[in-house]
Amino acid sequence: MPSRPFLSRLPILLLLLAFMAVSGLAAHRIAQQLGLADLQATGLHRLDLYTASLEREIGKYAFLPGTLGLERDVLALLGHPGDNALAPRVSAYLEQLNERAGTLAIYLVDTTGHVVASSNWRRADSFLGEDLAFRPYFRDAMANGSGRFFGIGTTRGEPGYYLASALADESRTLGIAVIKVSLEQLENSWTTVEAPAIVSDENGVVILGSVADWKFTTLRPLDEKTRSAFDQTQQYNRRALKPLGMNELRELDHGARLVRIAKDGPEMVSVYPVAGRFLAQSRPLPGTPWTLTVLSHLEQVDDIAQSRATVAVVVTALLFMLGLMANERRRHLKDRLAAREALQKAHDELELKVEERTADLSAANQLLQDEVTERIRAERTLRAAQDELVQAGKLAVIGQLSTGIAHELNQPLTALRTLSGNSMRFLDRGDLATTRANLERIAQLADRMGAITGQLRTFARKSGGQLQPVSLYRALDNALALLDSRLAQANADVCRSCPLPAPIALCDVNRLEQVLINLIGNALDAMDGQPTPRIEIGCEVVGRKAWLAVRDHGPGLDDEVISHLFEPFFTTKQAGVGLGLGLTISAGIVRDFGGTLTGANHPDGGAVFTLEIPLADEAERHD
Repeated sequence: MPSRPFLSRLPILLLLLAFMAVSGLAAHRIAQQLGLADLQATGLHRLDLYTASLEREIGKYAFLPGTLGLERDVLALLGHPGDNALAPRVSAYLEQLNERAGTLAIYLVDTTGHVVASSNWRRADSFLGEDLAFRPYFRDAMANGSGRFFGIGTTRGEPGYYLASALADESRTLGIAVIKVSLEQLENSWTTVEAPAIVSDENGVVILGSVADWKFTTLRPLDEKTRSAFDQTQQYNRRALKPLGMNELRELDHGARLVRIAKDGPEMVSVYPVAGRFLAQSRPLPGTPWTLTVLSHLEQVDDIAQSRATVAVVVTALLFMLGLMANERRRHLKDRLAAREALQKAHDELELKVEERTADLSAANQLLQDEVTERIRAERTLRAAQDELVQAGKLAVIGQLSTGIAHELNQPLTALRTLSGNSMRFLDRGDLATTRANLERIAQLADRMGAITGQLRTFARKSGGQLQPVSLYRALDNALALLDSRLAQANADVCRSCPLPAPIALCDVNRLEQVLINLIGNALDAMDGQPTPRIEIGCEVVGRKAWLAVRDHGPGLDDEVISHLFEPFFTTKQAGVGLGLGLTISAGIVRDFGGTLTGANHPDGGAVFTLEIPLADEAERHD
């Protein structure tokens, strides 16, 4: 048990822990809020830088498609797409322009969507002759004069940003010029910054990112309509678009969000963390349906908040301890002064009280000894009365069984008289074989009578009260043997469901048999008048307990009977049939074993009484 000084200090320790917890949580929350505010300001600055760099990268090529309309050969080829002599010259011009501009490809598309000239016309995978009418940038340029589109090429599978402008003469639109540029250099520059950034399209597909593994993943689930549109436009060349695994935790001020990116697969090689909690800040990119998102990892904010919370907890503990020391010193000085005054007063009173207390103590000691002696005497008397009551119950049961047992003994006695007379006649005739057979039958009948009377003597013997290992099956067999004539007279069917090996309980065998006889006898009384009464007896081992249940198929127990079931002199039988002590005595016997006896109604009808007795230990079984 905890010592008294510890228990007296327990409230102080709990108060200290409460102060430490409150200060630590408050410091952690304040530090985290300040850290998030600083991180938001830094993230907005990064958004400005990333937005400017992306607009600058795209703006370098925005004018280029429209300038192709200044070249006469380009307009002439678009006006006459079938001119085989003009097409190679225009393709060579586009090839030179592509090399100087540093773009991925430049090509011309007529009004039907077919490529008539391309900068890669000398290559085996040239765009010449391809039908690009399904591409959104072609439809936008034809309808609105310009189009922009990010996608993966269907020929080489190379991702890029497409800028398209319609080319026209004085009367009509002749075709469109398309410039495909790579944003890979911009992505490479983003990989060296402190926080990762991603660019997603209007469908939530990541098209640019600082982390290579994030590219062409989705920020939200794609519906079937969007996936069908991707299949038609081949924007991502039928590439599998897996989810990034970004889950939003909560929203903050100014459009910021706390998100978590789950770790998927092996750890990615990166200069900054790519999994965990992030501060996400997004901004739409002007002139595009894209969204730029900067992800600032919260690891540093959490570390700072945790360190400040630790400092706050330590400082709180130190201040609390200093306050306790000062208060303890003040109390100590006050107690010393009070103790000095009280000591003299107590010394004077002590001498006076010693004599009075000595006399009181002697008288109280004598009264206590007398009370102990009386209680020991009362306990012995109660134990003797209980034993006599148990023995009386046994004799009462034997009296109830006497008629059946007399009938059981009468038949063997009649057979003995007949067999002995026959044996004398066969002996006079010299028929020794028949005489021997009769004598063997006489011996068997004598053994049977001895077994019946032996069971009665054993049951009637007064129990010594010593607990010992007892087989439940053996006790149950003896109880059923004593009730055999009554069971046969009632035409009762006894169904036993007991596992092997037999449970070995720690109890007194004679008292246990009395309990079983009482329970089985009550079951027969409950089914009085039925043509074929049925008694079910089940045994099982549950933990360190042996369970034995006796169930009848009678009318069951009502609520009032259950509430008074084990009270002395309470009975449901007719007047003169019983005293109402059987279950009370049985419950007391089982209680002495360290077990319990309970009664209830079975779900399928009838009453069931459950006997629970502790099992004997292995060492006790072999004693």
